[in-house]
Amino acid sequence: MLYPLRTYLIVSGRLNSIVNVMAADWVIVLSANPFLIGVSISPKRFTHRLIREFGEFVVSVPSIDMVNDVWITGSESGPEKLKKVKFTFIPSKSVSTPSIREALANLECRVFDTRDYGDHTLFVGRVVNYSFKENVFKNMEPDLSAGFLAHIAWNKFTSFSDRVVFV
Repeated sequence: MLYPLRTYLIVSGRLNSIVNVMAADWVIVLSANPFLIGVSISPKRFTHRLIREFGEFVVSVPSIDMVNDVWITGSESGPEKLKKVKFTFIPSKSVSTPSIREALANLECRVFDTRDYGDHTLFVGRVVNYSFKENVFKNMEPDLSAGFLAHIAWNKFTSFSDRVVFV
């Protein structure tokens, strides 16, 4: 009943060691000051283990052009799946977890808090740095024609239209 939701890529691990990426819809801004983001991840996920181990993660904002890679990272498990994707890992500015070059934006997070709720863990990350494509975020406002990805259901995705309603 809450869908469609934005879809993000959660990067975990270390660039010169082990890296994993999972697609996640359950991502939320929790605070503006300090800038905190929450992501809900099942303990069954490899990403969960890496975030616990390293205490950091990157939230990458994919475009609709990346939908096939998003599907792979969301429907397959473990780092072996990354051999099938076409995105490029690049060093982040402030954390050891890499960012994704092709993403519209990358938010670098250090774990601020962790809480278990039911069958998931809410990882709260403090955003310590970020990068973004300047042509996508003009004056810190998103250009909807950039193709921000939203998940409708199972294997159905969409993007936003450029229709904006002013109230």
